[in-house]
Amino acid sequence: MKDVTFVTGNQNKADYLAQLLGHPVNHVGIDLEEIQSLDLQKIVKHKLHQAFAEIGKPVLVEDASLEFKALGRLPGTLIKWFEEELTHQELCTLLDGKDRSAVARSAFGYFDGNSETYFEGSMEGIIAEKPAGVSGFGWDPIFIPKGYSVTRGELSPEDYKKTYLLIKPLEEIKDFLIS
Repeated sequence: MKDVTFVTGNQNKADYLAQLLGHPVNHVGIDLEEIQSLDLQKIVKHKLHQAFAEIGKPVLVEDASLEFKALGRLPGTLIKWFEEELTHQELCTLLDGKDRSAVARSAFGYFDGNSETYFEGSMEGIIAEKPAGVSGFGWDPIFIPKGYSVTRGELSPEDYKKTYLLIKPLEEIKDFLIS
């Protein structure tokens, strides 16, 4: 397996990635600067180069987006800041009387100093009328994946993993790291 370091300020993400890959993952806890853009791949590319400059060896970084159809691509990649300013209930209320359709996206990038490789995943769903559940990360209590009637925050561990693997392209990453 390629030697790679997952650079994220979130230890839980690193632990969950290692669990799902079935292989230990080197982790460095750096909160990387996130440029302001609605282009997920542009953000990941910036993080990749910043992470590589910080540690000087092959890196894997990730960023996520939650797009509300009624708001165009917002909050999108800015979801982290929306969550810092608004409660989950307030995020749900933004869509009162509007289309509640949403798309969760995730992009990972790998950079070894010479070549970059990107991996993307996504899942359609809706934004709940009110937050529910305590499992998962970030906005999981407000996102109801397509085919489910409860938020990701309420899903069983098995269903949570199924939806996680749709949003996060971990099989592609695993295949790439093994090759």
